[in-house]
Amino acid sequence: MGHSTLLDPGQKIPPSRSSWPEWFQNDPRWQVAQRVVASQHFVRSRLLAKFLLYIVAETLEDRKGNITEHRIGVHVFDRAPSYSSIEDNIVRTYARQLRRRLAEYFAGEGVGEPLYIDIPLGGYVPAFVPAPSAGAPAQEKEASRRPSIRGALPELPERLTAATTHLRANWKRWLLTSSWLAAYSLVLGCLVWLVAVRRGEPHPVPPPAQPTTPLWSALFGGPANCYIVPADAGINLLEDLTRRPLPLAYYMNGSYLNLPLPQVDAHSADDLRGQQFTSFIDMQTVSALTRLPEYNSQRVILRFPRDVQLDDLKDANDVILGAMGSNPWAAIAQSGGNFRIVSSKDMQSDMLINMKPQPGEAASYVSHWNQPAHETFSVIAYLPNLSGSGHLLLLQGLDVAGTQAAAEALLHPDVIAPILRKATRRDGSLRAFEILLRSTSLESNATNTEVIGSRIY
Repeated sequence: MGHSTLLDPGQKIPPSRSSWPEWFQNDPRWQVAQRVVASQHFVRSRLLAKFLLYIVAETLEDRKGNITEHRIGVHVFDRAPSYSSIEDNIVRTYARQLRRRLAEYFAGEGVGEPLYIDIPLGGYVPAFVPAPSAGAPAQEKEASRRPSIRGALPELPERLTAATTHLRANWKRWLLTSSWLAAYSLVLGCLVWLVAVRRGEPHPVPPPAQPTTPLWSALFGGPANCYIVPADAGINLLEDLTRRPLPLAYYMNGSYLNLPLPQVDAHSADDLRGQQFTSFIDMQTVSALTRLPEYNSQRVILRFPRDVQLDDLKDANDVILGAMGSNPWAAIAQSGGNFRIVSSKDMQSDMLINMKPQPGEAASYVSHWNQPAHETFSVIAYLPNLSGSGHLLLLQGLDVAGTQAAAEALLHPDVIAPILRKATRRDGSLRAFEILLRSTSLESNATNTEVIGSRIY
């Protein structure tokens, strides 16, 4: 940027505002950072304020490469240059607090700020997001907070095969990942066993304990099988680790088996490529479906995404859980709908696209998933299968809380009951429909779910 270097390797962060370069004062990014650290969310935490000012200052000086865990520990927390960030996690601990305080500030005291400061997970480099203008209509405000999609969505195969840069991680992170994967494997194994036992029971299926509903009767009744397809958490982790979306065609032909994972030990890499991991939210959803009175253990089959065939979406009914980042089959299931979720090229965010916005609706929606409290969005889509002989039910969200909100709204349908009534024909059958939901995610748990858009076909 043509300015003098702010900090040399052995130099500590300046102790007061007067020590910062004068040209900072005219930069709107620095101005908002100053207001943040002067707010009630930061005024009592000198270290959090120091942390924020350090990473913002380094960014303004075009020194993003120096914003590392080790350098933050030295310059902000007065650690010795020889300290080990693996053994001392003070930076990671304070980073979680910093992200939470920033989210609280911009949701309250700083709601009118022209810029929002965000610290994406996986690093400590701040991002500065323009805020909507105070006088803009609600629809324009919503759209202005979403990145433009014009020209950003090339053909699906090209967009999904784009490669990105290397990853940075440490051994503790991979140890934690392996632990989660082991837990996923155990949980899914128990679930598969439970469904298998139920399917193997010799006695006939008991009659429904309560009146059936058109939706579940259409999916679980009749001569066709219904496949319940939970998310593939292993593929989702592979995409995150390689920063490379996996196209459905590559998923079907097993190309994920050849993805290089140099930063993961060989045993964990084999587990990621070969084991069947799913999410706890999906396990809860499948468990709830098996308790519905319309559930038919002779016709409903739990199938892992890697075992699904294209004909399964032609000749059967299907319940698809998760967006295409964790369940590639969602790409086909959503292709006939209006509300579609797509992943960014670097797998850092998902966007919900509204193909034909109606009055009051935005053209796109995003979720700031790296903040403890944030808006999230999800879709319930009930559409014809690929041959038109059956139905596809798709539950997908921009994050885990979004998918949870979609499942809860469908299984406890007070929120969506008006839409279901409108979609029900006089003969009791159900038209195809889509429902767009908005929820609040609090630590990845959905609350305050509401309908903000719908389509009935």
